[in-house]
Amino acid sequence: MTNHPRRQFLKKTLIATAGIGYLPHLANAAYAPNKSAKGMRFGLVTYLWGKDMDLPTLLDVCEKSGVLGVELRTQHAHGVEPELSKLQRAEVRKRFADSPVELVGYGSNAQYHENDPAKVKANIALTKEYLSLMHDCGGSGVKVKPNGFVNDVPREKTIEQIGLSLNEVAKFGKELGQEIRVEVHGRGTSELPVVRDIFKVATHPNATVCWNSNDVDLDGAGLGENFDMVKDRFGSTVHIRELNVGNYPYPELMKKFNEMDYQGWILLEARTNPADKISALIEQREIFERMIS
Repeated sequence: MTNHPRRQFLKKTLIATAGIGYLPHLANAAYAPNKSAKGMRFGLVTYLWGKDMDLPTLLDVCEKSGVLGVELRTQHAHGVEPELSKLQRAEVRKRFADSPVELVGYGSNAQYHENDPAKVKANIALTKEYLSLMHDCGGSGVKVKPNGFVNDVPREKTIEQIGLSLNEVAKFGKELGQEIRVEVHGRGTSELPVVRDIFKVATHPNATVCWNSNDVDLDGAGLGENFDMVKDRFGSTVHIRELNVGNYPYPELMKKFNEMDYQGWILLEARTNPADKISALIEQREIFERMIS
């Protein structure tokens, strides 16, 4: 593995609890349940606030901040990668089972837009490895992405290729009880009309849209129309950035999710790097709760 070689993984995770030190419980850190009346829950993507935390530390920070769901991004310090043995995967599953924090899923870099059939095939195979990993570790899905258009390749061809690839991995994931979550991502491919067209090809119901809170969401007729364009294919996860940074209309976005009675995870995929992650997570959770109340 990139950060934790297989032979070191169990040793690191087993001793880390003793070494993480005492993190003081803040006044409202014993928050429960982390769920609104509408069914939306607030969680964390390990990019960037959790990228340097091993798994015990990550679970501890999430629990103490009342952020009770996490999407593990690949190549981060938690060390959860396809190279894990069955024993190591069982250890990951047990750590989550013993914690109030839910393993929401996995954030992969698998992509299907490239103009090289061998690379597309390799990414499909990698996606299947991630799906098996989440099945074994107790997660519920894997995030994948289109990552742009290729020069000198008609957009329609790339859209079809992405859609057909999604059908294949969605079928495989369905058999394992794992959802495919397609992050709205990439130059050109993050435009919501393009996402809509991809999902005209990706007809398998286990292929779902992961809204990604991009500036391009506001293009054309604006957030409302772009949201409505793909809302019928939303899956169990949404990505946001810090709710009190920048000009993205998060109150309007949360209103849209409330109106459709969205029953999924709103996951913070942060861009900053605060020193006190627990306080920062509590702040973001509280802003989220006010927005949806």
